[in-house]
Amino acid sequence: MKRPRRERGAEGIFDVNMTPLIDVSLVLVVILMVATPMALQSSIALGTARPAGHQGAHEQPLERIKIAVLSDDSVQVGREIVSRADLPRVLGPLLSSSASREVVVRCADGVAHGVFVDVLDQARALGASRLTVVGH
Repeated sequence: MKRPRRERGAEGIFDVNMTPLIDVSLVLVVILMVATPMALQSSIALGTARPAGHQGAHEQPLERIKIAVLSDDSVQVGREIVSRADLPRVLGPLLSSSASREVVVRCADGVAHGVFVDVLDQARALGASRLTVVGH
C-alpha cells in the first residue's frame, strides 16, 4: 500500500543548527589557550619619560651604564665594543660597582628583535635594577 505524500508548504525544519556555534567556540578556546601564556610571558615594563623641566634642582644626576646593540653579534658597553658573548664579562663588574644599577639600552636599525630582548634579559639577569630603552 502506498502512503500519501505530504505537502511541504506549511512544515519546515525549525531546529537550531548548533555545529557552527560549537566550532567557533572551540576555535576561540584554542586561541585563548595559545595567547594567554604569551601575554603573561613578557617581563619588560614600559614607562613614559618625564619632561626635563620637571626635574628638581636638588637631584643629582644618576650614573647610568650605556649599552648600544650595534649588530646581531656586537654590543657597545660604554665606549668598549665587545661581542654579544662577552657582554656578561664586561657588564657584570660595571653593574656591581654602580650605585644606581641603571642601564640605558639603544638598538641600531636592522638588529633582530630577539637579539635586542636577549641583551635586555642579560642585563636584568646580571643585576640591572632599571632598564631604559632609548630610541634614535
